[in-house]
Amino acid sequence: MSFSLTILGSSSALPTKDRFSTAQVLNILERFFLIDCGEGTQIQLRKFNIKFAKINNIFISHLHGDHYFGLNGLISTFNLLGRKNDLNIYAPIQLEQLIKCQSKILDNELEFNINFHKITPKRSEIIFEDDKLTVKTIPLKHRIPTCGFLFKEKPRQKNIRKDMVEFLKIPIKEIIKIKDGADYISNDGKLYTNDVLTIPPPKPRSYAYCSDTLYSEKIIPVIKDVDLLYHEATFAERHKSKAKESFHSTSVQAATIALKANVKKLIIGHFSPRYKDLSPLLNEAKSVFKNTELAEDGNTFKVES
Repeated sequence: MSFSLTILGSSSALPTKDRFSTAQVLNILERFFLIDCGEGTQIQLRKFNIKFAKINNIFISHLHGDHYFGLNGLISTFNLLGRKNDLNIYAPIQLEQLIKCQSKILDNELEFNINFHKITPKRSEIIFEDDKLTVKTIPLKHRIPTCGFLFKEKPRQKNIRKDMVEFLKIPIKEIIKIKDGADYISNDGKLYTNDVLTIPPPKPRSYAYCSDTLYSEKIIPVIKDVDLLYHEATFAERHKSKAKESFHSTSVQAATIALKANVKKLIIGHFSPRYKDLSPLLNEAKSVFKNTELAEDGNTFKVES
């Protein structure tokens, strides 16, 4: 059952020849979610073979250009490709005005609907929910209102043992009840408890995306125990003062959050263009939290069931 993250862009502020601006695609059970949409996102989608038609939900963390300048181009491409399905955009309310203004200036009539969903960066709340997962905002500390996103699978039903179904000839209507936790009484009156009849379902998986932010332990209760954490690490520790000045984090600070939140894996990204070699940032983070990797363009991270 798929749960994977593909990094489309990992640079902060300015794209470089090797790193595009921030964008990621999260695949949960073949539901594709675009997280931020920096300049050149549609190029990266093509490069890494991600089908445009599969993206129905886009989440924008804040309105600094390196996180949304690719959106107008992507919307235009959707239209040129003949998109008909609705597109849902979860973002600060001002983005709706920007998109509509651009469309009006270009006299660009869309063949599909865009549904804008206002997010409130200062509080943590569920902004998306379906039968498989929820998406919750993570308030962050940046120069403008900013939030991250917590993607979390819902608990699945138990798996019934086929050998017991065949042995006891359990009717379909009873199988549904058993999956929901019921016991079963056979035709001869014998009680079979649920733990004998079923196999526990896989543990729900989770991903937390923490874009531009100062070091803040206030996010720890929201992201605690997640399987995969992306936390910006714009600067190396030697540039800690620059991180504070620009409301960003260092690699050590990102790792400290991961350690205190007891996450399983940390991915660091949003690297300053000043760093050609990212190994010092990775080494600094690993000195605090060993299970750390770089969010380099094209990397895919899987969370197993």
